[in-house]
Amino acid sequence: MIKGFEPKISLGQNFLTDERFLRQLVEQTPLTSEDTVLEIGAGQGEFTLALAERCKNVITIETDGRLEKVLRERLSSAPGVRLVMDDVMKLDLDELMRGYGAFHVAANLPYYLTTPILNLLLHSVMPIRSISVMVQKEAAQRVMALPGTPAYGPLAVAAAYRSTPRAALSVPASAFSPPPKVDSVFLVMPCLDRPAVSVKDERTFRQVVAAAFAMRRKTMLNNLVKAFGFTREQALRCLSDTGLPEDIRGERLTLHQFAALAGSVTDEMCRIKS
Repeated sequence: MIKGFEPKISLGQNFLTDERFLRQLVEQTPLTSEDTVLEIGAGQGEFTLALAERCKNVITIETDGRLEKVLRERLSSAPGVRLVMDDVMKLDLDELMRGYGAFHVAANLPYYLTTPILNLLLHSVMPIRSISVMVQKEAAQRVMALPGTPAYGPLAVAAAYRSTPRAALSVPASAFSPPPKVDSVFLVMPCLDRPAVSVKDERTFRQVVAAAFAMRRKTMLNNLVKAFGFTREQALRCLSDTGLPEDIRGERLTLHQFAALAGSVTDEMCRIKS
């Protein structure tokens, strides 16, 4: 830890300083010496420097202005590192990464921003090759959840649609300073060259997924009526065309079933307009 520096709970600052774990994390990433990495959250620079030893370029973003002076001093010895002091949720990442070509993402994500940042990356059209992130254990379970399980939701569907996530390493709370209340998992998510399933309209696909979990206790039939303004008969037709029972809940649909249902919804909306 930097002497005299007080981590902010509001920023979810839990710094990984254990060199043994830092090396293991970098080894788990699918990086080569020719790769470019976007790091979200430079922290105190330990992971940044470890990444810089492995790859060609590291563009690292840090929002806490208190760390800028120390980071610029620490990272000055790594010529391939570019420090950007800003909020990742407000930045134009496409503009920032333009000119680098396909790139990887690495991060030690604060708990309160895990879902927003992963959604930002998974729904992006940027040429992301992989996403390697440290998240709290509960968040990792939500990313890798299977249909019909309590943790299954839009994040799991988005992750399966764009990547093949795996839990690469478990990291105990004691490895961080200050230690969080729960253990963490380092997720490695190689991105697919094309989505895992084909969809007619990606926007409708996302809307169907969102509708499925908007009211988890409701049936998919009721959620389609609510989300798309369908009549009961129109929603039933969408389910029937997909081979789904009228009493099925969204939390039980597989990725392929979501894609098929989204196709039926797209067709139904076209019928309504014509």
